Amino acid sequence: MIDNDKPRDEAVEKERDGVPKEFLDGDDAETANEETSALDTALDRLREDLEAAKQEVLYAKAETQNVRRRLEKDMQDARAYAATGFARDILSVADNLARALEHVPETLRGDDKADRFIQGIEATQREIEKVFGQHGITRVASVGLPLDPNQHQAMMEIPSNDHEPGTVVQEMQSGWMIKDRLLRPAMVGVAKKPD
Repeated sequence: MIDNDKPRDEAVEKERDGVPKEFLDGDDAETANEETSALDTALDRLREDLEAAKQEVLYAKAETQNVRRRLEKDMQDARAYAATGFARDILSVADNLARALEHVPETLRGDDKADRFIQGIEATQREIEKVFGQHGITRVASVGLPLDPNQHQAMMEIPSNDHEPGTVVQEMQSGWMIKDRLLRPAMVGVAKKPD
């Protein structure tokens, strides 16, 4: 080992001229320190890369789990509400049957042939309501209840002393729900204070 603070001996320096650097004492220790330092640096970098890779794997797992949950919810919603479009279309048929029954004159109700025809329409209406019930389609309650903008669509205001303002007093078209979603709002008339 050579101490840089001490004067160098010329004879020793001449002898060292032909010796490869790896065999010199001072240089050997210095090279070993450089190699150790480089290995430590590389090892630290590899540890950082490993931690980063672990974090990326955790994020990827979490994202995969979130996607799986969203797909499961979407599939459940698709099953539960698959009949929504069809149900909306059939509601007009149910409305027409109800209107037909409302407009049957009392004079026809006593006639034997007309009674059977009317009973057929009523049976068809009951069957539609039964099928609706099997698929979670229910009628929205309206008359006598306070106006609920989530379920009712106010079409007009009716002056009334008998009802509280904001109370539904007339239903022009029935409202329907499919499970917990609104299929069609009820079109209603709402009470207001007379002028």
